Amino acid sequence: MNKKIMIVDDSRIACAQLKKILKDTEFEVIEYCRNGESAVRSYETSMPDLVTMDIIMPDMDGFEAAQAILDKWPDAKIVMASSLAYDETLQQAKVLGTKGFIYKPFEKNAVLSVFHKALEE
Repeated sequence: MNKKIMIVDDSRIACAQLKKILKDTEFEVIEYCRNGESAVRSYETSMPDLVTMDIIMPDMDGFEAAQAILDKWPDAKIVMASSLAYDETLQQAKVLGTKGFIYKPFEKNAVLSVFHKALEE
């Protein structure tokens, strides 16, 4: 059975890259949200197995959206996705309770490894 993925990213290019990486894997993209507010609203109806969350987005950033989702659904599995790989960014994601971090530009083996690890927790 495929694992359901929600992609939250204001970049259609990033979404297309992830969809290409996940093609012919056990992961299925079931939802795409272009901002954090949309992700928070859509989470309950889609109930994905895993969320990829960009950090820099208009209106509500990825940290705020992840916090809102985790406040309501503490078992949500969220992986942050960004090119902002600073120590403080990684630490903030960890403290928040996210399950991992994938770096842009995406690399297939790294993405799949982080997804598998996040789902095992």
